[in-house]
Amino acid sequence: MSSQEKETSNSLYRQWQILSRLSTGKWMGTRELQEILQREGIDISLRTIQRDLNQISLRFPIESSKTVPQGWRWRSDAPIQSLPHMTSSQAVTFMMVEEHLKHLLPPSLIEEMNPWFDLARRSLSTQNNVRQWINRVRIVPATQPLIPPVVDKLAQQSIYEGLLQDKQLECVYQGRSHSGEEKTYILNPLALVQKGAIIYLICTRHDKTDIQTFALHRFKSAVVLNSRAMHPVNFDIDAYIESGALGFRVDYNKPTHNVALKLTMTEEDAHYFDESQLSTDQVIEKLANGLAQVTASVPFTSQLAWWLRSFGNKIQHIEPLEVSNAVRQIADE
Repeated sequence: MSSQEKETSNSLYRQWQILSRLSTGKWMGTRELQEILQREGIDISLRTIQRDLNQISLRFPIESSKTVPQGWRWRSDAPIQSLPHMTSSQAVTFMMVEEHLKHLLPPSLIEEMNPWFDLARRSLSTQNNVRQWINRVRIVPATQPLIPPVVDKLAQQSIYEGLLQDKQLECVYQGRSHSGEEKTYILNPLALVQKGAIIYLICTRHDKTDIQTFALHRFKSAVVLNSRAMHPVNFDIDAYIESGALGFRVDYNKPTHNVALKLTMTEEDAHYFDESQLSTDQVIEKLANGLAQVTASVPFTSQLAWWLRSFGNKIQHIEPLEVSNAVRQIADE
């Protein structure tokens, strides 16, 4: 390789390193780029980096801040290019992520992801077989599908940003009934959970320490405050969900508690629980006359009672009595 070819190769590698470090939002200065290149083993002057950037800007959609010191970034309308090329499976995954997480992700994150979603669409637009594959894949709910309630977009955006920035929220919230009184709260956002068609904000109130659940569609307004959100000690969203709190309590005056659930049914119907277990300690025991008993430790919630009721006469006997009575009460209503 001649010296000129070697220099061209070095320049390409250096300029590629520069391009791959620029982002669409944050301005990056030449000194920061110099430090990054030095970590890559490329010793280069600030003058050469500036010359590289000027050359790159003639061919690629990057822009300068025109300030001193000067910063560079990709233009906001620059299409994202992926090297190596985005594969079909990656593109399909991005399309499914966009479809099913767009209601849960903060708008600012969705905006940052849009170039990748656009790249996925472009990648798939030229592949008829992949387009056909997408049209043959659907995700359907396991229960009766419901149309999601309307959520105030400005309130939703503030709530998501407050959660993202870990800031308190000042909110106007309406009670469950349409005639419910609107109240103003200062909330500490902890987590978001989507359950079926409804998204819930898990939080604490400014003047309380107990964890509460607010449905997003009942927020009339929300504003992100400058004050830092206050968190309960050792709050864990997975432990909170596991506690059955989002299954909603049978008795709101009592905390959710676990029960040793026992279900008696035919062996054939019990096979359902072989594939989809109720809990990690679940046991299926064969009884006489072709029957089986499924035993599992589960949170006792209204969701459990309604779910058991959906089995109808397939479940011949339910223990303990408090669960059996709750299911019977639903049937009588």
